[in-house]
Amino acid sequence: MNPGADQLIDGEWHRLHPASPLLKGGIAFVAIFGVVVSNLREQLLGVFVPRLAQRGGDPVDYIVGHGYIIQALLVILAVLLVLIGGFYVSWRMHTFRITDEVVEVRSGVFIRNNRKARLDRIQGINIVRPLLARVFGAAKLEIDQAGHDASLHLSYLDTRAADQLRKDILRLASGSRAASAAPATAGSLLDRRVEEFTAPHHDVDAAPESIVKMHLGRLLGSMILGTGSVIALLLIAGAITWIAVTGDLFILFLAFPSVIGFGSYYVRRFTRSLRYSISGTPDGVRVGWGLLSTTNETLPPGRIHSVEVSQPLFWRPFGWWEVRVNRAAHSRTRGADNQANTTLLPVGNLADVTKVLELMLPELVGAESVSMIERGLRSRGGDDGFENSPLRAAWLRPLSWRRNGFLVTPGSFVLRRGGIWRSFTVVPKPRLQSVAIEQGPALRMLRLADLHLHTVHGPIRPHLDVVDVDVAVRLFGVVAAAAVTAGQADTSHRWRAGEAAV
Repeated sequence: MNPGADQLIDGEWHRLHPASPLLKGGIAFVAIFGVVVSNLREQLLGVFVPRLAQRGGDPVDYIVGHGYIIQALLVILAVLLVLIGGFYVSWRMHTFRITDEVVEVRSGVFIRNNRKARLDRIQGINIVRPLLARVFGAAKLEIDQAGHDASLHLSYLDTRAADQLRKDILRLASGSRAASAAPATAGSLLDRRVEEFTAPHHDVDAAPESIVKMHLGRLLGSMILGTGSVIALLLIAGAITWIAVTGDLFILFLAFPSVIGFGSYYVRRFTRSLRYSISGTPDGVRVGWGLLSTTNETLPPGRIHSVEVSQPLFWRPFGWWEVRVNRAAHSRTRGADNQANTTLLPVGNLADVTKVLELMLPELVGAESVSMIERGLRSRGGDDGFENSPLRAAWLRPLSWRRNGFLVTPGSFVLRRGGIWRSFTVVPKPRLQSVAIEQGPALRMLRLADLHLHTVHGPIRPHLDVVDVDVAVRLFGVVAAAAVTAGQADTSHRWRAGEAAV
């Protein structure tokens, strides 16, 4: 058993869940080892006992026939003890501690590894509950830190300890004062396992209600009408046409791996997107997903560097949108759409998108902001409050120049692009790192320029093409000055300083 969660933040070194070695691959290793030995037992016998192998026959029959059962069982027991001993030593050497400033992890038997995550650089905390770990009442805590491959993993902790530890780490990072811990609830082991399997993706003790419901029909429809599905259908049509024309079935052998890959991808995406939830907590946005293996993540305030709402062409008749974000951390955990963990809403309508944007960016709350979001997503351009590209931009962007536009709000920079594949990007002012203007020969002839807003690396590249050059220069100055002022006034890194923890 893990120590109580209130004891895990005392600055002392602690160990992980006793079942961690098995959950991190021990069971799979033993199973693979058994399969290999079972299938190669005659060859192994020839290596270690050549004289015995020359006589032929199955080694198991030989052992039973000559009464070597006890000796064979002792050998198997010795191998298992060695494996268990190795797992035990690995578990003993894997420790962690949490202080007021850092989360530190030590691991390794022969080669020691020591990693630290500063609390003021934490970008999010994930709790992952794979199916097998849920049986043992364990969960993996992933602490995302700014930087590439900088995350720390505590694999595994007791489920309740992981939930409470996330709260405590976020409390320490937020700057709030400690409050008395709530008493742990009692219950039998079976009751706790049932509760963990049926509880929402948020804390087992207190689950905020999701602001968005994932509709099964919409999820299936978005997968069928996605760009990947269209490509897969085109490949299938091409293969059928090839067979009909040439009569050669060899292409089926080439296409079979692709079919398996597409099928497994969509199964994973479907199961991961089930039980999707997103809600607000005092410590940030909480996102959960998964059916068998579940994940929930907390994004503290100020950790979202840009937001993009996009709409593939085949989603437009249904009014569906996807919401993605740029973050400073690069988590290994896969998101609800089975992609890198940057998708906050796999698919939703305008009302869902508005709720998610208001939750992530509180400065967008209000009737005026809701109207701006709707115009940014649905408007075809023109006189709609956005400063759009001029008519001469149609020479370079004939389908999208009317929609290409920007808007400066009190807390964000808003970019709208695309006539066929539409996108709507919001960059919070404190998160902007730099701004640039580019102008090639064609743009110079038309007195146009491209504007780029630089944030952390991610799937979103906030930029606006074919802007009037005078407008771009003016916006350059406005954006640069506003970003500096907002950055100096930003206090989101200590978002609950002075408050008492809940």
